[in-house]
Amino acid sequence: MQDNIEIRNPATGAVAATLPSTTTVELENILSLLKQGQHTWAKVPLKDRLECIIQFGQLILANKQELAEILTKEMGKPITQSLNEINGAQNRIEHLRKNAERWLSEEVIVRDGATLEHIRYEPLGVIANISAWNFPYNVGFNVFLYALVAGNAVLYKPSEFATLTGLQFAKYLYQAGVPDNVFHCVVGDGRIGEHILSLPLDGYFFTGSYKTGVHIAKTVAHKLVPVQLELGGKDPLYVTEDVKDIKQAAVSAAEGAFYNNGQSCCAVERIYVSEQIYDQFVEAFIEEVASYRVGDPCAEDTFIGPLTRAAQLDVLEEQVKDALEKGAILRLGGHVLEGKGYYYAPTVFEHCNHNMVLMREETFGPLIGIQKVFSDEEAITLMQDTTYGLTAAVFSSDQDRAMNILGKMDTGTVYWNCCDRVSPNVPWSGRRNSGLGSNLSAQGIRAFVQPKAYHLRPL
Repeated sequence: MQDNIEIRNPATGAVAATLPSTTTVELENILSLLKQGQHTWAKVPLKDRLECIIQFGQLILANKQELAEILTKEMGKPITQSLNEINGAQNRIEHLRKNAERWLSEEVIVRDGATLEHIRYEPLGVIANISAWNFPYNVGFNVFLYALVAGNAVLYKPSEFATLTGLQFAKYLYQAGVPDNVFHCVVGDGRIGEHILSLPLDGYFFTGSYKTGVHIAKTVAHKLVPVQLELGGKDPLYVTEDVKDIKQAAVSAAEGAFYNNGQSCCAVERIYVSEQIYDQFVEAFIEEVASYRVGDPCAEDTFIGPLTRAAQLDVLEEQVKDALEKGAILRLGGHVLEGKGYYYAPTVFEHCNHNMVLMREETFGPLIGIQKVFSDEEAITLMQDTTYGLTAAVFSSDQDRAMNILGKMDTGTVYWNCCDRVSPNVPWSGRRNSGLGSNLSAQGIRAFVQPKAYHLRPL
């Protein structure tokens, strides 16, 4: 018997849709089709493959209101933020339009002499894209669009919390000219994901938790195929005493912590503030967070909607309980909101320390801890006190000072006077428990190809 999965609206807890899961037999048939389709797709000229992706982007924009409503319904993102994500993700397509031919075309290394040397970049084959629910456009586009342009076929498994959006990707890719035996969206929970790991695929690209990422890496290691893992973070922000505008620093930090309800791998998850401005910063931060409208994600003025997963409410409750027991001062929130849906009050703690779970373990929700520091050296030590390595930020008016601090961060991305930002122009990568490999930039384009060296000796 075929299983079904239920899509629940996080704002109400009600079932929004019921879909049949892809069976293991169907999955194996899909892989067979993708293997056949990939050989044909790889022979399509690069400019024509790219044109399909550009057309896909235009279709997404033409239908963005409907697509934003689907995203909001299934994962609770406020409608304005859903539209922001759809609009913002288009920069991946623009990045490919400008750069794909440059980084995927044959390179002539040695032009003269007895032996000519060239490099050609060949697609990996059929890759699995096991994607995430929190930013399905951003993290999905980072993988499957780049893979398709490079000549691969894609077995796409959206999170069960963003399945309806994943099916829309397939719909519009087909309308844009990508054959249905080159991209296929499968439906299911972790069980179908587990079966994908057993299939003879040519690469695995995953976005999600550290625990699942490690499991994937161990399970497919014997295949010796590329594995990229975009995992979690415990991203620090340090605010120095020399910031020019304390209030603006607080506003920016609050948005970095609470945008998308804090459900972002690169959200600010812990804040360190110089003792000279600590009280001023905290009060400005509290004022900003208290102004956020919490409620119906379909309302245009809502900034904080429901959490996507009901289970995360328990994680937040445990972190709040631990912080209170260890002496943190609760300034805002700290409780589940009554009524329907998976709502948690935006929560701010001050006078935190690293004995508390919320300063060490990933939160992934509307909860932040603030800690006072007395020197750059102390701030650096605390920022480094993590198993993760995704991003780190410094707010300061002194560039040399900020660059010195950021240079000591063992993270894939650093920010000066900004945070929670991704650009296709530079690599997006994690270190240690934050993952393996790079998306975006030239490295992200070439993540989906394998080089072949040509030694050519004309007679």
